[in-house]
Amino acid sequence: MKIIDISRPLYNGTPVWPGDTPFSFSLNWTKEETGSVNVGQLTMSSHTGTHVDAPFHFDSDGKRILDMPLERFMGPAIVVSVEDISEIGPEHVMKVDFTSVKKILFKTSAWNDPGRFPEHIPPINKELAPFLKEKGIDLIGVDLPSVDPLDSKDLKAHHSLRECGIGILEGIDLSHVDTGVYELVALPLPLKEGDGSPVRAVLIDRK
Repeated sequence: MKIIDISRPLYNGTPVWPGDTPFSFSLNWTKEETGSVNVGQLTMSSHTGTHVDAPFHFDSDGKRILDMPLERFMGPAIVVSVEDISEIGPEHVMKVDFTSVKKILFKTSAWNDPGRFPEHIPPINKELAPFLKEKGIDLIGVDLPSVDPLDSKDLKAHHSLRECGIGILEGIDLSHVDTGVYELVALPLPLKEGDGSPVRAVLIDRK
């Protein structure tokens, strides 16, 4: 069994959505001060790095993170390469065998500089969600900061995925991952009012 970390490291200077809360970690207490322990302090947006979206993120009446079933964020997943395209649509997954999986992770390689927020990304076409619903998919993941265009205000992909009962995992790192089937674990924090949550996302290769 091999465990593959697909989370983006969090550090001071982590790229965040322009205008969003910068990530910050500092020691609030040091071992020298307390005589026993170091205690850190975090400041961050709920959409920093590798994270999941709750429907409340884009719908004020939508479910919060703690309302979402944990099963949504773990289980058999297939990694699919969709590199060098402008938009991800049903035509790019017509040949995928969905028989044994409920999650799909898209490897676009479009976020090619992990130290900078990307200027352009290939978004999810809103027609993809109904297609994936028919295949039994309940979560998609992207190696991008969003499933919609970076300048989108109507967030068509977010809404289409929600309407089809498909969860959203964003900001994963698949640069070192081969295509194929794995077991995904990407559990969010139990944020009662959360619109999103950072996750430690891993793939388990049992081959």
